[in-house]
Amino acid sequence: MNEDGSRRWLRPRPSSGRWYSLRRWVAYALMVVFIAIPNVKMNGKPLILLDAPHREFTFFGYTFLSTDTLLFMLFLAICVFTIFLLTALFGRVWCGWGCPQTVWMEFLFRPLERLIEGKPTFSEKLDREKNHWHPRRVIKFFVYFGLALVLAHTFLAYFVGVDQLKIWVTRSPIEHPSSFAIMAVTTILVYLDFAYFREQTCTIACPYGRWQSALLDKSSLIVAYDAKRGEPRMKGMHPRPAEAGDCVACGNCVTTCPTGIDIRDGLQMECIHCTQCADACDAVMEKVGKPKGLIRYTSRELLSGDREHWLRPRTVIYPTVLAGFIGVFVFMLNTKPKADVTLLAAAGVPYTLEADGRIMNQVRVKIVNRTSHDQLYRIEVANADSGQVIIPVNPFPVASGATETTSLFFMSPRSMFHDGKRAIAIRITDGAQFTTDLPYRLLGPERDEREHGDDH
Repeated sequence: MNEDGSRRWLRPRPSSGRWYSLRRWVAYALMVVFIAIPNVKMNGKPLILLDAPHREFTFFGYTFLSTDTLLFMLFLAICVFTIFLLTALFGRVWCGWGCPQTVWMEFLFRPLERLIEGKPTFSEKLDREKNHWHPRRVIKFFVYFGLALVLAHTFLAYFVGVDQLKIWVTRSPIEHPSSFAIMAVTTILVYLDFAYFREQTCTIACPYGRWQSALLDKSSLIVAYDAKRGEPRMKGMHPRPAEAGDCVACGNCVTTCPTGIDIRDGLQMECIHCTQCADACDAVMEKVGKPKGLIRYTSRELLSGDREHWLRPRTVIYPTVLAGFIGVFVFMLNTKPKADVTLLAAAGVPYTLEADGRIMNQVRVKIVNRTSHDQLYRIEVANADSGQVIIPVNPFPVASGATETTSLFFMSPRSMFHDGKRAIAIRITDGAQFTTDLPYRLLGPERDEREHGDDH
């Protein structure tokens, strides 16, 4: 915040160095991956598709359905404990190297801002003058909006698929107002994120910084300032008094920080471990003839003079729990049937009394084909010697990944029902990979209804 209570806009000066170069190549690779994933298919399915309306979530060629609650929960637990383990070992490496907010903000939107508006000092001058309609700034906002359109459409492709997205894009908004509204809102949110909220998304909205107090320990890798070596700080590079620390109080670590903090104040929630301060400090240390690494990747126990401990409770517990979840997940995935079959009663009355005295039951069979190929499922009924079974389509075709429902009709003599029930078994098989036998009870009239049928 500024002294008058208004927001202090951050215009960080980029600091080139070995970490920045590595992060830039990683960021470019992640950008390509983000855009490519919706267009890549595995086993005939999108690599990732989060189809919430149909309750289908596809990851790397496998589709989780609404009936896969346990599998899906195991998958989420694996993701969560992977984050816990990585944080315990490498600190906030995700925030600084892999988070889309950091990647797009620091390697696309901020570079374009510097390209269009010029040096950060000019942007700061416009901020002080509250000149939001300067031609350069207006051009920047138009460019940002165009990028927001691209990112929003790519983001939506993860949820609706590229084929559906193409339909949305090529049709008039009047023909699909709801989907157009979704695209418009998503675009506006992306634009506001990178044009207005910026670092506030990390420091205020994202909970990850607040989790680090629980996820990090003294042995976790962090980006930190070596106070023992750097203090006391003294300005000036030459000559340096004997009692002066290595820190020359240049402030470059602050002006380059994308969240506006001073790394010399210690570990802070706002630090995303982007290593910009380390690159800035290394450049200064090189100029004053001091060793690099005054700000570096380290741990709090190393800074305090203790030896490093890789083996500690959380580095044992996290991988053990993670291995357990992965083992159960893989076992359940490999042993899961190639199809899901559900028997459903007919809507409305449980049975119908026919003119010839027989009892008619309708049973709906819902089949989910989990294989990567179209299948023909044959339906067979046991204990159906007495009576008639009508199966309109047999074998029943179901496309890969699709869910289809067919109906079976049973015409049974009254004598087959005992206490209003008749037990049968329905077998569904594709003839090769999948066979299941499902028990089912047909409903009919109770005993008193049979004896006094004329009275009803």
